[in-house]
Amino acid sequence: MSVLELLSPAGDMERLRMAVLYGADSVYLAGTDFGMRAFAGNFSAEALPQAVRYAHDHGVKVHVTVNIMPRNDEVAQLPAYLEQLDDAGVDALILADLGAFTMAGKYAPHCERHISTQQSIANYECAKAWYDLGAQRVVLARELSLPEIVQIRQNTPKDLQIETFGHGAMCVSYSGRCLLSNYMTGRDSNRGACAQPCRYRYALMEEKRPGEYFPVFEDDKGTYILNSRDMCTIDHLKDLMDAGIDCIKIEGRAKSAYYAAIVTGAYRHCIDDIAAGRPLDPVWRDEVEHVSHRVYSTGFYYGHPGQYVEDSRYIRDWQICAIVEQCDEQGNALCSLRNKFPEGTELEAVGPDLRPFPFTASNMTDTEGAPLPEPCTPQMSFWLPLPQQVPPYTILRRSVDLSPK
Repeated sequence: MSVLELLSPAGDMERLRMAVLYGADSVYLAGTDFGMRAFAGNFSAEALPQAVRYAHDHGVKVHVTVNIMPRNDEVAQLPAYLEQLDDAGVDALILADLGAFTMAGKYAPHCERHISTQQSIANYECAKAWYDLGAQRVVLARELSLPEIVQIRQNTPKDLQIETFGHGAMCVSYSGRCLLSNYMTGRDSNRGACAQPCRYRYALMEEKRPGEYFPVFEDDKGTYILNSRDMCTIDHLKDLMDAGIDCIKIEGRAKSAYYAAIVTGAYRHCIDDIAAGRPLDPVWRDEVEHVSHRVYSTGFYYGHPGQYVEDSRYIRDWQICAIVEQCDEQGNALCSLRNKFPEGTELEAVGPDLRPFPFTASNMTDTEGAPLPEPCTPQMSFWLPLPQQVPPYTILRRSVDLSPK
């Protein structure tokens, strides 16, 4: 049984910091060009080396996505960008285009080359072919079952690393290679600008009855005929380890720092418990229910998941209220506000290697010791006494139903 590497998303510096502190072994991110998430914060040429240094200082590796299929004008810009990533100390590049892969070997020789799921690697011969070309890792197509992954592992070189997705949003299209968004909205999903038309609510219109919409549903919720559930494998991590998977990836570079922290922390504790032969602590399993998500499934690991046609709504039962900046031994915490909440609110604290605990917010003051002003401003700092000392970047949250009605 291999011990899984936990690879977490880092859409910007705050999300990177959260992923690192909450237990990621490695993070994946992008520069401002050549990546598949145009609407994530991403990292400028100046910020990227700082991000790499921060991660390396904490023993965490950095993978950078260079996984678009570049056009001619972009190819001419790639050498300088690849050299920049190599100079910054990036550990690995996630690549999909064969030309970009070849150029990475030349212009970023110190970076490992990982093959993106965009290549839809679904058999061991394809995986071996990429290995023979110089790839150190393949990210398998999300449509594979565990028995298929086992077969790939058994028929590929042992030093070829296998990575799979373990948590997060899934796409209606094969390995995310979708043209629907481009066709309907002009936003190219394969260049990081997906409008997610697979989440739209559709109706049927007959050619000779324009303007008459016939709903495709059996109840009043409508039918989301292209909708997919989110993936969650936290209950099946031992199966993934036994299959010989080296790394699981948490999807979500465009999601919040709160998401990066909570999901990373949950998987970190469960992976460590399994590796140590301990029973899983249900409190960490429950953490993945504390982030915004669609109804979970196990993807294709245990066979076809079936079509989900209920709705495409997110389940949002928890809201982040504040982040702890520092805390003394008496539990007096200097916090940064994220969402306003009043005195007497029932909150829950969860932090880096900190088991969640509830408390009631009281005696909040500004940094000068005065009552909080009205209205409070976003990101303002304030003092809040806690029942115990907590580490920096502890999250304070509350239970509140924010799901669309």
